[in-house]
Amino acid sequence: MAEPTGVETPFEGELDFADPSGEEFPSEYTSESAPSSDVAARKPITTGNSYGTGRRKEAIARVRIVPGTGKWTINGRSLENYFPNKVHQQIVNEPFVTLGAEDQFDVFVRIDGGGVTGQAGAVRMGLARALTALDTETNRPPLKKAGFLTRDAREKERKKYGLKKARKAPQYSKR
Repeated sequence: MAEPTGVETPFEGELDFADPSGEEFPSEYTSESAPSSDVAARKPITTGNSYGTGRRKEAIARVRIVPGTGKWTINGRSLENYFPNKVHQQIVNEPFVTLGAEDQFDVFVRIDGGGVTGQAGAVRMGLARALTALDTETNRPPLKKAGFLTRDAREKERKKYGLKKARKAPQYSKR
């Protein structure tokens, strides 16, 4: 059987799906919903001096914010100098990013106790509390939804007698 020459089957060429009603369809679909137009406009951030205390594990951070250009002073050092890890810098900046208030405040922090991760969490909580104290109606709902105002109560468990650590027992020997 010889195939006819010059005739294309529908699967060899491009397929054309023209809608008879003339409606246009989107060229691609995504799983994300389109931004709605009825979203309320965000009020501008209120500026002023404010203070907040944050705690995480053994760390305590006293945070003071004043209107400025985004300068950080942590125990007399800059943010990049005190927290060289980018993850810790991101954790500390999250309240500003959530409110869209980057580079609007100068931040002065005194930290005592704990390790680097605990200190970063304490600074984040203190900063969120300071921003909430500044303007409760505007700033509190997004910060609360993000979980920055909740104290993380996880502490290191104490060591028990007869054990090597809090729960680690010495190796058992039958004989």
